[in-house]
Amino acid sequence: MATSFPSTEHAQVAPAALPTLQTWEEFLARRDEDTHAEWVDGRVILMSPASSDHQLLKVFLVQVLGLYLEQRPQGLILDAPFLMRLPSRPSGREADILFIAQERLNLLQPAFLDGPADLVVEIISPESDERDRGEKFIEYEAAGVREYWLIDPLREEAMFYQLTPQGRYRLVVPSSEGVYHSAVIAGLWLRVEWLWQRPPVLRILKDLGVL
Repeated sequence: MATSFPSTEHAQVAPAALPTLQTWEEFLARRDEDTHAEWVDGRVILMSPASSDHQLLKVFLVQVLGLYLEQRPQGLILDAPFLMRLPSRPSGREADILFIAQERLNLLQPAFLDGPADLVVEIISPESDERDRGEKFIEYEAAGVREYWLIDPLREEAMFYQLTPQGRYRLVVPSSEGVYHSAVIAGLWLRVEWLWQRPPVLRILKDLGVL
C-alpha cells in the first residue's frame, strides 16, 4: 500500500526565479550555499531563516557530537545546509544535524548524502513543527534512519526515537535522572537538561569520559 504523506501547505514554495518543479539534478545545479531549500516530490521548498535559539542549540550539539567523535571515532557529523537524499518519497532533506557511521561513508557525495543518515537531529521551530513531527518523521522512518531526535527549544521538550527491527520508530524515554543513551553512537549519552542549559562543552566531555 502506498504511503500517504502530509501536505506541505505551510512550507514556502520557491519564487518564480527558482522553478518549483525540477529534477534532482536540476535542483542541485541551481542550488548554492546561500539557498536553504529542500526538494520534495520534484518541488523546491524554501526554508525559513533560523532563530538565534535554534542556531545556538545546533552549534552546541555539533560541538558536543563532533568533539566526542574526535575522541571516539565512529563516523562523521554534518549540519545544515547539507542535503540528505531519500528514495522513499523521493526527497532531498536539509536536516539540522546528520551522523553517518564509518561503514556507510561511501554514501557521502560532494553535495549530498545519497541515502539515510544513521542519526538525524531536527530542532523544531514554529514554522517547522508540523513538518518535523509529520512529513519528516514518516520519511525518515520509511527510509531507515536508525535514530531520530526531535528537539523543541521553545517547549524545552526532547523526543528520541529509535528504529525497531520491524522498521518502526519507538519512542525512548530518558531515565528517571533525565539521561538518554544513543543507540547509534556507541557510548554517547546526554542529560536532557544540557539542551536547555548548554553548559561548557569541555565539562560535558569530561562527564562523558572522553577528556
